[in-house]
Amino acid sequence: MSDRSSEEELLEFLYACPVGLIECDAAGEIGMINPHAMQHLLPLAGASGASNLFSALQQHAPELRSVVSAFTAPIGRICDGHRIFVDLGVGRRTSAPKVLTCTIVKLGPDRLMATLTDVSQQIVQEQRLRQADTWFATLLDGVHDYATLEITPDGKIASANACFTRQTGFNHLEVTGQDLAKVLRTEETGGDLRLEEQFEIAGSDGWHLQEGWQQRAGGEPYWCQRLVVARSTGDGTMPTGFSVVLRDVPRREEAGADLQRLLTRDPLTGSANRRHFSQSMEQEQTRWREFRQSLSLIVLDLDHFKVVNDTHGHPIGDLLLCSVATACAGLLPPRGIFARLGGEEFGVILPRYDREQALDLAEEMRKAIAALVVQSPGGIVKATASFGCATLDEAEGSIDDLLALADTRLYAAKRDGRNRVHQVEGRAA
Repeated sequence: MSDRSSEEELLEFLYACPVGLIECDAAGEIGMINPHAMQHLLPLAGASGASNLFSALQQHAPELRSVVSAFTAPIGRICDGHRIFVDLGVGRRTSAPKVLTCTIVKLGPDRLMATLTDVSQQIVQEQRLRQADTWFATLLDGVHDYATLEITPDGKIASANACFTRQTGFNHLEVTGQDLAKVLRTEETGGDLRLEEQFEIAGSDGWHLQEGWQQRAGGEPYWCQRLVVARSTGDGTMPTGFSVVLRDVPRREEAGADLQRLLTRDPLTGSANRRHFSQSMEQEQTRWREFRQSLSLIVLDLDHFKVVNDTHGHPIGDLLLCSVATACAGLLPPRGIFARLGGEEFGVILPRYDREQALDLAEEMRKAIAALVVQSPGGIVKATASFGCATLDEAEGSIDDLLALADTRLYAAKRDGRNRVHQVEGRAA
């Protein structure tokens, strides 16, 4: 039997409880308060201190005192989830204000128990869902050439418009009640997010937009822009359904150069630039945290590239860089990103590729580079490259550690003789 007293056990519970707990009398004088409640009250109380619940919340929730006074029953719940909007950064706020909910229960004639909970993130989520719902309804007012579907929370098609038939070939009346994933046959190779993952992101952020290959009823592939919007009818944070808009669009790379391309592409090779590479890594890191799917990185560096520039001139060196970029980009999976990181160094982001797949692709790229032939006035120019591969799992989710690990393996490949992919322990060369 435990020799600990009930008082000790109660104190341990109050200290560990993740919700702010306060015991006070009918006038608000606090008799007991746990650490979480103290963290909420102290910043609000100011000079008045946190000895009285109503005084501490006077500036932000002055109505609480009268709400308690008006409750005449001997015991019972006085208020439940009463929202207290707190703005601690007036005039300099850079984020959403803090929001607390307060629940007060009357335990006896002069005894109250109150809880304080921070629901700031929940409020932000509710606002996102309402904004997405309003925005989507406004968008559809003038839409006639977009296929639209209403989807139930369990992923079934509740309704579809006539444009869905024209775009996909599926009868918009006959698909009602079917699973959306079975009707929208998408191409998922190379790491494209599955439909259920797109819905999960939409449920969290309010909406999600993605482009990719999709099949019509007859099996013909087409490039489709898919917008998933979470719908909400109440104040809850969980969506009550989804709306999906499908648009048949030309491939982005076939639409011509635009501002986006200028901002994301290396002007010499046409590969992604370092800025776009960094932004993409951060986006994929977020998806890795949410879905824990494989994410691999390849870094490669051309061997003795300075000799090419010094012997044949920079124009030939530039031509060789462009040839390398073209050869490697042609081996990428659909969501892979090939980027020029600087000089003769390149990086490859591979969503949903594990270590073995990344090593295999790196070997294909190595062979493709070694097979290149560039003609110059001084003769034939050839090149080789050294490779290092790493996964975000190995780096425990850190982008900096991922880059450092891949670089370490790249330079190990150079030390071992160049023109090779560094083989990590546990894999045969």
